[in-house]
Amino acid sequence: METRADIGLIGLAVMGQNLVLNMDDHGFTVAVFNRTVSKVDDFVNGGAKGTKVIGTHSIEELVSVLKRPRRIMLLVKAGQAVDDFTELLIPHLEPGDIIIDGGNSNYHDTIRRAEHVESEGLLYIGTGVSGGEEGARHGPSIMPGGSPEAWPHVKPIFQAVAAKVEDGSPCCDWVGENGAGHFVKMVHNGIEYGDMQLICEAYHMMKEGLGVSIEEMHRVFVEWNTGKLDSYLIEITRDILGLRGEDGQPVVEKILDTAGQKGTGKWTAISALDMGIPLTLIGEAVFARFLSAIKEERVAASKVLSGPSFKFDGDVESFIDDIQQGLYASKIMSYTQGYMLMRAAASEYNWNLNYGGIALMWRGGCIIRSVFLGDIKEAFEQNPALSNLLLDPYFKEEVESAQAAWRRVVAMAAQMGVPVPAMSSALAFYDGYRHERLPANLLQAQRDYFGAHTYERVDRPRGEFFHTDWTGQGGDVTASTYQA
Repeated sequence: METRADIGLIGLAVMGQNLVLNMDDHGFTVAVFNRTVSKVDDFVNGGAKGTKVIGTHSIEELVSVLKRPRRIMLLVKAGQAVDDFTELLIPHLEPGDIIIDGGNSNYHDTIRRAEHVESEGLLYIGTGVSGGEEGARHGPSIMPGGSPEAWPHVKPIFQAVAAKVEDGSPCCDWVGENGAGHFVKMVHNGIEYGDMQLICEAYHMMKEGLGVSIEEMHRVFVEWNTGKLDSYLIEITRDILGLRGEDGQPVVEKILDTAGQKGTGKWTAISALDMGIPLTLIGEAVFARFLSAIKEERVAASKVLSGPSFKFDGDVESFIDDIQQGLYASKIMSYTQGYMLMRAAASEYNWNLNYGGIALMWRGGCIIRSVFLGDIKEAFEQNPALSNLLLDPYFKEEVESAQAAWRRVVAMAAQMGVPVPAMSSALAFYDGYRHERLPANLLQAQRDYFGAHTYERVDRPRGEFFHTDWTGQGGDVTASTYQA
């Protein structure tokens, strides 16, 4: 038996087991440990039987079988468990050894942990791993960040097991220092929330607004998955709509309409609020899940609150095409906002993010993988300094081509009384972004009126602040900060 392992992995839940088997498939010897030690033997004698996987029964034994520099990956629940295992490992490691957190950790925690582990003479990586059980087994998207010196030691393993795009490029590359990897994974998950909500709104419009059957919607998604919307989420929606239970009825119609979440979408929205980025679509996607969760209130409200009595009498096929274009245009807004947030974080934390490379990492293996991401990669390859996706010629033309249909969908949804919070917020963002002048002049006048917060003027240089005594009784005293 191989006695020196290339990498150690702690945490033998579904993701951990599948990633270990993936690594074994690619010729790497993996040593495994789990807090519930019986899971180690169950795995070695079960799913990993016949492989080179080495089962260990203590932290000390795990560390003892690893090649130097030791590489130990944690795939445990985000939060305290990561801190606990990190502290358990540190006394047994030597300078240059590497601790890798492969869970869905908050990037603030990763920044803190990287600093702490590096202060002990060790190296730290916080990496996003996306693709679920299937991705872990056959090729996930991997987004590592942390101690740059650690990257050469894990690169061969990570890039070997990662998903590959058509030309063989791995969906894995170095993202940046400290928390950059987990930040990019967080934004990925936020965009995932947005994509899923947009698809659900398209489904709701067809079902409730147009009266389209589940069978017909299945056909629609089959078609959509061959064009610009070709993606993993459209593909699985196609499959979901096509599945019937033993009674012959669509399974999706039997599922209670309350959505859960792990919190990464909420973290994305909070980060946007902290950094002042208008991440409106993802925010609405998070709120839509919250609204779905108050099922009992909605059932009660449905009995007393009324909406429009509107019956669609247009061409259904033509309007389904409009929904497709509205979904596509809204998707462009979601990624635009996500990239705006990453750019703001890069500035705040001094990360040198490769935006085209991030699109490549998301191109395969992960939940938001799609043909669409190839267009984003190309946009940043042509202009690495691109400040906003909407300013790229390709995406500008795509939105202009789709916006008439997009507007018809949002307007019709309002007439029908069908909620499309993500799609409509995306349109509002687009209209706000393309306006040279917004009504914030009035808003700032209001702030100055009641709080003497001052304002800038269109006829004077930026950075000069003014105050008006709006009532004639306010005097000259102003607030100490414009942003208060």
